Amino acid sequence: MSAVRKDSGTRGATTGGTVGGAPQRPLRADAARNRARLLDAATEVFTTRGVAVPTEEIARAAGVGVGTLFRHFPTKEALLEAVVVRRLETITAGTARLAAEAEPGEAFFACFRLIVEQSAGKQEFTRALAEAGVDVHASLRESSELMRAQLSEILAAAQRAGAVRPGLGLAELVALLVGVGTATEQLAADPAARERVLQVVFAGLRAH
Repeated sequence: MSAVRKDSGTRGATTGGTVGGAPQRPLRADAARNRARLLDAATEVFTTRGVAVPTEEIARAAGVGVGTLFRHFPTKEALLEAVVVRRLETITAGTARLAAEAEPGEAFFACFRLIVEQSAGKQEFTRALAEAGVDVHASLRESSELMRAQLSEILAAAQRAGAVRPGLGLAELVALLVGVGTATEQLAADPAARERVLQVVFAGLRAH
Protein backbone atom coordinates (compact mmCIF):
# COMPACT_ATOMS: atom_id res chain seq x y z
CA MET A 1 0.00 0.00 0.00
CA SER A 2 1.44 3.36 -0.98
CA ALA A 3 2.15 6.23 1.37
CA VAL A 4 -0.46 8.25 -0.46
CA ARG A 5 -3.19 5.65 -0.11
CA LYS A 6 -2.63 5.25 3.62
CA ASP A 7 -3.75 8.80 4.32
CA SER A 8 -6.66 8.93 1.90
CA GLY A 9 -10.20 9.63 2.89
CA THR A 10 -13.58 10.45 1.43
CA ARG A 11 -14.59 13.21 3.78
CA GLY A 12 -15.95 16.57 2.73
CA ALA A 13 -16.50 16.03 -0.99
CA THR A 14 -18.89 18.99 -1.19
CA THR A 15 -18.71 22.53 -2.56
CA GLY A 16 -15.25 23.26 -3.89
CA GLY A 17 -14.38 19.59 -4.43
CA THR A 18 -12.14 18.57 -7.28
CA VAL A 19 -12.25 16.36 -10.34
CA GLY A 20 -8.79 15.54 -11.70
CA GLY A 21 -7.33 18.29 -9.53
CA ALA A 22 -9.54 21.07 -10.95
CA PRO A 23 -12.48 22.81 -9.22
CA GLN A 24 -15.90 21.51 -10.23
CA ARG A 25 -17.27 25.06 -10.38
CA PRO A 26 -16.05 28.58 -9.60
CA LEU A 27 -15.20 29.04 -5.93
CA ARG A 28 -16.02 31.95 -3.68
CA ALA A 29 -13.09 34.29 -3.11
CA ASP A 30 -12.37 32.94 0.38
CA ALA A 31 -12.62 29.34 -0.78
CA ALA A 32 -10.32 30.07 -3.72
CA ARG A 33 -7.78 31.60 -1.34
CA ASN A 34 -7.94 28.56 0.92
CA ARG A 35 -7.45 26.22 -2.03
CA ALA A 36 -4.43 28.20 -3.21
CA ARG A 37 -2.95 28.20 0.31
CA LEU A 38 -3.44 24.45 0.57
CA LEU A 39 -1.72 23.88 -2.78
CA ASP A 40 1.17 26.17 -1.81
CA ALA A 41 1.62 24.38 1.51
CA ALA A 42 1.29 20.92 -0.05
CA THR A 43 3.85 21.74 -2.75
CA GLU A 44 6.36 22.92 -0.14
CA VAL A 45 5.79 20.07 2.30
CA PHE A 46 5.65 17.26 -0.25
CA THR A 47 8.78 18.57 -1.99
CA THR A 48 10.86 19.00 1.15
CA ARG A 49 9.56 16.13 3.29
CA GLY A 50 8.11 13.60 0.88
CA VAL A 51 4.60 12.41 0.06
CA ALA A 52 4.14 10.40 3.28
CA VAL A 53 3.43 13.56 5.29
CA PRO A 54 -0.12 13.35 6.75
CA THR A 55 -2.76 15.65 5.34
CA GLU A 56 -3.31 17.09 8.82
CA GLU A 57 0.17 18.59 8.63
CA ILE A 58 -0.61 20.08 5.23
CA ALA A 59 -3.72 21.74 6.66
CA ARG A 60 -1.72 23.05 9.62
CA ALA A 61 0.96 24.48 7.33
CA ALA A 62 -1.74 26.20 5.26
CA GLY A 63 -3.38 27.64 8.36
CA VAL A 64 -6.74 25.94 7.77
CA GLY A 65 -8.65 23.12 9.38
CA VAL A 66 -8.43 19.58 8.06
CA GLY A 67 -12.13 19.76 7.20
CA THR A 68 -11.40 22.64 4.84
CA LEU A 69 -8.67 20.56 3.20
CA PHE A 70 -11.02 17.64 2.61
CA ARG A 71 -13.75 19.90 1.22
CA HIS A 72 -11.34 20.90 -1.54
CA PHE A 73 -9.45 17.61 -1.86
CA PRO A 74 -11.50 14.61 -0.67
CA THR A 75 -8.48 12.29 -0.78
CA LYS A 76 -4.74 12.71 -0.42
CA GLU A 77 -4.40 11.50 -4.01
CA ALA A 78 -6.60 14.38 -5.17
CA LEU A 79 -4.39 16.86 -3.35
CA LEU A 80 -1.18 15.39 -4.74
CA GLU A 81 -2.63 15.24 -8.24
CA ALA A 82 -3.66 18.89 -8.02
CA VAL A 83 -0.12 19.81 -6.93
CA VAL A 84 1.35 18.01 -9.96
CA VAL A 85 -1.14 19.56 -12.40
CA ARG A 86 -0.66 23.07 -11.04
CA ARG A 87 3.12 22.73 -11.18
CA LEU A 88 3.01 21.84 -14.87
CA GLU A 89 0.56 24.68 -15.54
CA THR A 90 2.93 27.06 -13.74
CA ILE A 91 5.82 25.87 -15.91
CA THR A 92 3.87 26.31 -19.15
CA ALA A 93 2.85 29.82 -18.11
CA GLY A 94 6.44 30.66 -17.22
CA THR A 95 7.88 29.34 -20.48
CA ALA A 96 5.25 31.24 -22.48
CA ARG A 97 6.17 34.45 -20.68
CA LEU A 98 9.91 33.91 -21.22
CA ALA A 99 9.40 33.13 -24.91
CA ALA A 100 7.44 36.35 -25.34
CA GLU A 101 9.75 38.63 -23.36
CA ALA A 102 13.31 37.37 -23.95
CA GLU A 103 15.58 36.89 -26.94
CA PRO A 104 15.41 33.32 -28.36
CA GLY A 105 18.68 32.10 -26.88
CA GLU A 106 18.07 33.68 -23.50
CA ALA A 107 14.51 32.30 -23.47
CA PHE A 108 15.72 28.77 -24.25
CA PHE A 109 18.23 28.60 -21.40
CA ALA A 110 15.91 30.37 -18.97
CA CYS A 111 13.14 27.88 -19.78
CA PHE A 112 15.54 24.97 -19.36
CA ARG A 113 16.51 26.29 -15.91
CA LEU A 114 12.87 26.91 -14.94
CA ILE A 115 11.77 23.40 -15.85
CA VAL A 116 14.69 21.80 -13.99
CA GLU A 117 14.10 23.90 -10.89
CA GLN A 118 10.38 23.09 -10.89
CA SER A 119 10.95 19.34 -11.30
CA ALA A 120 11.96 18.72 -7.67
CA GLY A 121 9.93 15.85 -6.25
CA LYS A 122 8.09 15.19 -9.53
CA GLN A 123 9.19 11.57 -9.84
CA GLU A 124 8.18 10.76 -6.28
CA PHE A 125 4.83 12.49 -6.80
CA THR A 126 4.00 10.66 -10.02
CA ARG A 127 5.21 7.31 -8.67
CA ALA A 128 3.02 7.67 -5.58
CA LEU A 129 0.00 8.54 -7.70
CA ALA A 130 0.61 5.62 -10.05
CA GLU A 131 0.89 3.24 -7.08
CA ALA A 132 -2.42 4.62 -5.80
CA GLY A 133 -4.08 3.84 -9.14
CA VAL A 134 -4.29 7.43 -10.44
CA ASP A 135 -3.85 7.84 -14.22
CA VAL A 136 -1.25 10.58 -14.04
CA HIS A 137 -0.75 10.75 -17.79
CA ALA A 138 -4.45 11.41 -18.36
CA SER A 139 -4.43 14.20 -15.76
CA LEU A 140 -1.41 15.85 -17.33
CA ARG A 141 -2.13 15.16 -21.01
CA GLU A 142 -3.38 18.62 -21.98
CA SER A 143 -0.67 20.51 -20.07
CA SER A 144 2.03 18.09 -21.28
CA GLU A 145 1.04 18.55 -24.92
CA LEU A 146 1.10 22.32 -24.51
CA MET A 147 4.49 22.11 -22.80
CA ARG A 148 5.98 20.03 -25.63
CA ALA A 149 4.58 22.42 -28.24
CA GLN A 150 6.10 25.39 -26.42
CA LEU A 151 9.46 23.64 -26.07
CA SER A 152 9.49 22.79 -29.77
CA GLU A 153 8.91 26.44 -30.70
CA ILE A 154 11.45 27.75 -28.18
CA LEU A 155 14.07 25.25 -29.37
CA ALA A 156 13.48 26.06 -33.04
CA ALA A 157 13.69 29.81 -32.39
CA ALA A 158 16.94 29.44 -30.45
CA GLN A 159 18.43 27.31 -33.21
CA ARG A 160 17.41 29.81 -35.89
CA ALA A 161 19.08 32.53 -33.81
CA GLY A 162 22.30 30.48 -33.69
CA ALA A 163 22.18 30.16 -29.91
CA VAL A 164 21.62 26.39 -29.66
CA ARG A 165 23.35 23.60 -31.56
CA PRO A 166 21.36 22.67 -34.69
CA GLY A 167 21.42 18.88 -34.27
CA LEU A 168 19.32 18.85 -31.11
CA GLY A 169 15.75 17.58 -31.46
CA LEU A 170 12.75 17.83 -29.15
CA ALA A 171 13.07 14.22 -27.96
CA GLU A 172 16.70 14.77 -26.95
CA LEU A 173 15.81 18.03 -25.21
CA VAL A 174 13.05 16.38 -23.17
CA ALA A 175 15.40 13.55 -22.22
CA LEU A 176 18.02 16.08 -21.11
CA LEU A 177 15.47 17.97 -19.03
CA VAL A 178 14.39 14.79 -17.27
CA GLY A 179 17.97 13.66 -16.69
CA VAL A 180 19.26 17.01 -15.47
CA GLY A 181 16.21 17.43 -13.24
CA THR A 182 16.91 14.07 -11.60
CA ALA A 183 20.62 14.79 -11.26
CA THR A 184 20.23 18.23 -9.73
CA GLU A 185 17.58 16.96 -7.31
CA GLN A 186 20.31 14.83 -5.76
CA LEU A 187 22.26 18.06 -5.15
CA ALA A 188 19.46 19.93 -3.40
CA ALA A 189 21.72 20.72 -0.45
CA ASP A 190 24.50 22.10 -2.68
CA PRO A 191 23.25 24.95 -4.90
CA ALA A 192 26.76 25.65 -6.21
CA ALA A 193 27.09 22.06 -7.46
CA ARG A 194 23.66 22.25 -9.08
CA GLU A 195 24.70 25.41 -10.89
CA ARG A 196 27.92 23.76 -12.11
CA VAL A 197 25.88 20.88 -13.57
CA LEU A 198 23.62 23.34 -15.38
CA GLN A 199 26.58 25.28 -16.76
CA VAL A 200 28.20 22.10 -18.10
CA VAL A 201 24.95 21.11 -19.81
CA PHE A 202 24.44 24.63 -21.18
CA ALA A 203 27.96 24.61 -22.61
CA GLY A 204 27.10 21.44 -24.50
CA LEU A 205 23.83 22.86 -25.77
CA ARG A 206 25.25 26.10 -27.15
CA ALA A 207 26.09 26.33 -30.83
CA HIS A 208 29.82 26.24 -31.52
